[in-house]
Amino acid sequence: MIGSLKGHTAFRGDAVNKRVVSSLVLPIFLLGLLAGCGCSGEASKTDDLTARAKELVESLAAGDFSTPVESFDDTMKGALPADKLEEAWESLVAAAGPFEKQAGTRTDTVGRYDVVYVTCEFEKSSFDLKVVFNDQKEISGLFFVPSQGSAEYEAPSYVDPDSFTEKEVTVGAGEWALPGTLTVPEGDGPFPAVVLVHGSGPNDRDETIGPSKPFRDLAWGLATRGIAVLRYEKRTLEHQVKLAEEYSGLTINEETIDDALAAASLLRDTEGIDAGSVFMLGHSLGGTVIPRIAALDPGIKGLIILAGAARPLEDLLLEQTSYIISLDGTVSEDEKAQLEQLEAQVAKVKDPNLSESTPAAELPPGIPAEYWLDLRGYDPPEVAKSIDRPVLILQGERDYQVTMADYGRWEEALASRNNVTLITYPDLNHLFIEGEGKSTPSEYETAGHVSEAVIDDIAGFVKGPRSP
Repeated sequence: MIGSLKGHTAFRGDAVNKRVVSSLVLPIFLLGLLAGCGCSGEASKTDDLTARAKELVESLAAGDFSTPVESFDDTMKGALPADKLEEAWESLVAAAGPFEKQAGTRTDTVGRYDVVYVTCEFEKSSFDLKVVFNDQKEISGLFFVPSQGSAEYEAPSYVDPDSFTEKEVTVGAGEWALPGTLTVPEGDGPFPAVVLVHGSGPNDRDETIGPSKPFRDLAWGLATRGIAVLRYEKRTLEHQVKLAEEYSGLTINEETIDDALAAASLLRDTEGIDAGSVFMLGHSLGGTVIPRIAALDPGIKGLIILAGAARPLEDLLLEQTSYIISLDGTVSEDEKAQLEQLEAQVAKVKDPNLSESTPAAELPPGIPAEYWLDLRGYDPPEVAKSIDRPVLILQGERDYQVTMADYGRWEEALASRNNVTLITYPDLNHLFIEGEGKSTPSEYETAGHVSEAVIDDIAGFVKGPRSP
């Protein structure tokens, strides 16, 4: 998703990497490449590591930034010394409000790494501090990710669970293979199908944001209407540690495009799927790059863009940061300094002299120069104009992350085409969930579902008559 969409802050050696806008919350904390999953380890070890993770939070809240660094591995010590850790913490507090309390923990394992999540409640929002321990019990990764919440998912009323089945599949092959879920309507088929492409950040296959699961809503809602849907774990989630260790210059290709192409190929080779009716749906950052994906795969039948940014991502990042800071009606000196720093970093992205050797620290938080260079000159609406296939563009009018200004650029570029449909929804936010008034980051902490109108519009586009 775009902007800070899923707001993460990640620290891991050279990859104090990215989560370029994806879905939720603090724009300033973008892109943490890594976020985790797995299973719990031995009780004695996890109890010890959990206690240490909680102590780390206590130190940060008390303004002690030297003690945590003592537990870092060598790479982390070089990448995140005490002054940088303090800067990151203060930026988080500036955006999320003062720290209030710890509200729970959970543990996972990712390969040879043990992971502890500490849920931290701030005045304006809740985040999980993800602490990654190596086999020497040193801290080798530190991330702030949106809190997943504890509410159990309940299917929306427009879903009929008896009308489809699900099976586990593998997207891609080799070292970057990804687990996924294929949702298939009951019946003989062949069925039209849709690949779901995530926003930025380490998203799971449901694109879970707090208690909401927009991609599960889409998969189940569309399958109820006779359309197969493939969703999968994002590479920056499933292979988080490996990416941090091996990729200092990740681009949108490794983050998103390569796996979306593999997913489309998998659908075309799957029994019961209409190989000539495979569509690509991207949300937020996924929507932004859908034209680029489609240009690489002529077999994609149509493009579905949900809240896809049509302007440079660095501009949206600055816009989102300004918006969130302004929500309380005042701009503190710390917030002003934060904006000025971000403005300088954005200017660096636009500098013609930007090169791969430009340190990530000089660019919008944690995003390597290779990422920005890869996107330089990419104009999504202009690329979409060159692809003469059906396009559906959907936009929530309450969305503050990808706004009506972006929608306007899509409309200007494509509205004259007879195989392009553009729709806006007055009451929907960035997740296409209904709400009232001004959209804020805290809105993502309340469970909701993708609007049924969105499900119906997508289904009508996929199954209805289309110009060639």
